[in-house]
Amino acid sequence: MQSLIGTGVALVTPFKKDFSVDIEALQRIVNFSIDGGVEYLVVMGTTAENATLTESEKELVINTVIDVNKGRLPLVLGVGGNNTMQIVEELKTRDFSAFEAILSVSPYYNKPTQEGIYQHFKAIAEASPIPVILYNVPGRTSSNMLPSTVIRLANDFDNVVAIKEAAGDMAQALQLIKNAPKDFLVISGDDMIALPIVLAGGAGVISVIGQGFPKEFTEMIRLGLNKKVAEAFKTQYFLSDCIDMIFEQGNPAGIKQVFQALGIADNTVRLPLVSVDESLAQRLNEFVKNSIK
Repeated sequence: MQSLIGTGVALVTPFKKDFSVDIEALQRIVNFSIDGGVEYLVVMGTTAENATLTESEKELVINTVIDVNKGRLPLVLGVGGNNTMQIVEELKTRDFSAFEAILSVSPYYNKPTQEGIYQHFKAIAEASPIPVILYNVPGRTSSNMLPSTVIRLANDFDNVVAIKEAAGDMAQALQLIKNAPKDFLVISGDDMIALPIVLAGGAGVISVIGQGFPKEFTEMIRLGLNKKVAEAFKTQYFLSDCIDMIFEQGNPAGIKQVFQALGIADNTVRLPLVSVDESLAQRLNEFVKNSIK
């Protein structure tokens, strides 16, 4: 899918100081990302703190992004979890007309076997009316979706079109790139190794930092896709300290501090997450201040 090549961003859900959803800030974030040149937007991923949102808040966020986007960029919706039947029911009943694909995380907490993971995504692929992006993030799910399972799903279901690979394991990413069927997209889920994955044949990234520095990050990925290695790595090294910092005390606390420094949104997160401490806030504020030209 050409529309998923390049930089997608996993949008945060901004909150006001009273922890209510800040719709005006969300509108600013969407426009900032679009104006910065990202290729597509991901709604209701982990970065959106969707685990702490009510159903009505989720719908408010989804509808706000659709309205602000106005069809300018492809949209991807996070539809995943560890209750397969519940996900299948949502896939059968939700209106997906505004979305290009779903992003579905490998089941967390249950710790299924590889066969269980396969059967989970088999049910999703058979129920989904739009293409499916698998999402492997062992640091959050407690289980690793092995390349053999991913390749099996990609071969068995035409609508399983990509994987967001966030194991942080370059060797595993290379296995996927090497063995995946033609046109199956390996998308980095790790900002720090997105460029190396792209240079190895990956399709791009679903990024966190990309929404805070959209111009720089999207340009880096485009340079990587065009194999302009030296130029791309200049941006990689410029952003690398900030990438480390935004994940130092958890996501999305770090990227929300970047948005506060940019004057776009408050840094509030919902429990059990907490905002970054004063030391990290100062370092992030300084980085943002020095990066603005």
